[in-house]
Amino acid sequence: MASSLFNFLRSAADTPSLPEGAALSRRRLLAAGCLCCALPLAGAQTKGPLPAAAQAHLDAARRAAGTDLLAYMRLGDGISPTPSAPPVSPDALMAMPAPAPGWAFDNLGFVGNKWVSAWGIATSEGLVVIDAMDNDDEARTLVAAGLRKLGQDPATIRAVLITHGHGDHYGGFAHLKSLSGARAAMSEADWTMTETKLEFDRPDWGRPPKRDMVLREGETLTWGDTKVDVLLTPGHTMGTVSLLFDVREGTRRHRALLWGGTAFNFQRSPDRMQRLQAYIDQTERVRSLVKAQGVDVFISNHDIFDEAVNKLQARQQGGAARNPFVMGTDNVVRALTVMNECARATQVVWNA
Repeated sequence: MASSLFNFLRSAADTPSLPEGAALSRRRLLAAGCLCCALPLAGAQTKGPLPAAAQAHLDAARRAAGTDLLAYMRLGDGISPTPSAPPVSPDALMAMPAPAPGWAFDNLGFVGNKWVSAWGIATSEGLVVIDAMDNDDEARTLVAAGLRKLGQDPATIRAVLITHGHGDHYGGFAHLKSLSGARAAMSEADWTMTETKLEFDRPDWGRPPKRDMVLREGETLTWGDTKVDVLLTPGHTMGTVSLLFDVREGTRRHRALLWGGTAFNFQRSPDRMQRLQAYIDQTERVRSLVKAQGVDVFISNHDIFDEAVNKLQARQQGGAARNPFVMGTDNVVRALTVMNECARATQVVWNA
C-alpha cells in the first residue's frame, strides 16, 4: 500500500494544472505524501504477525528505546501490526503555534517549529544555520525573526548547511541569502538530485538553491572558534549529511551530533532497498564514532524524533536539574540502536 500511494502522490505532484478544487485536493495529498519524507505512511503497517527475525529486531529496538526514547520507535511503525504512536500529519504540525526560539546551549539556538527544525550556531565569525525550513515566509518569520529574538543578526549568517535535498530543509534558503549573502552547502549527491529530478515536492516549498559549497565526508568546516565535522550518512537520501560539533554551556563543553535524515522513506524498490542498507550501515558506523568521541548530545531536524521543543521548554522554564539536551553517550548510542534495529526489521520484512 505504501508503495502504490507513494507513486500516486508523485504523479499528482507532476500534474501541470488542475481546477482549484482539484488543486486543493492535490495540496492535501502532497501534505500527506510528505509523510514519505519524514514519517511512516499511515496505513502501511503489516497485517498479521511479523517474520520471527523482524520481530526480534523490533523487540531489540524497544529494549533500546526504554521509556525515554520511544519517539524513535515511530520508525518501526511502517511494518508493525501494533504501531507505537498514532500517525502524525505534517500540516497539523505546521498549523500549531510555533514554539518560542531559544538557546539549547550557549552557542546553539533552535529557530524551527513543531514540524521541521532549524538550528543556529553562533561562532566568532558570524552565524551558521543548519537547514532553512520550508519556504521564504518560514525563513523570515521563524529563522530570521527567531535569531533576532536570540540577540543575533541574521545579516551575519555565513552559511546554511542543508542536511539533505528535500524542500522542507532548503525551501527558505533564498530569504536567508537575501539577508546575508550566505552560502548554501549540501552533499554532491543531493546537489545532483536537486538539479535533475526532485525526489519530493510541495507547492508551498521554496525552490532549491543553486549549487555552491559541496559537503564531503570527513571534512572539517571552520568559522573562527567553531569547527563542524561532516559525515555522509546516506539512507534518507543518498547524500544525507550529519554534523558533529561542540556546544557550550558555561565552562562545560559537550559533543553534539545532528542526524541529517532520520525517517524511513525507502519503499519496496531496488534503489530504496539500497538506501535502507545504507541507513543500516551508517547507524552502525556512527554508533562506534559516538562512543569514540564521547558524543552526549543527539539532535534531529524533526521534533517528532528528538523532542527538541519539549526539551527547549523545560530548559527555558528552568525546572530541569540538568540541560535536557545532554543525553549522555550511552543514550545517544541507544537512540542509534533503535534506528538501526527498526531499519533491520524493515529490511527483513521487505526481503521476505
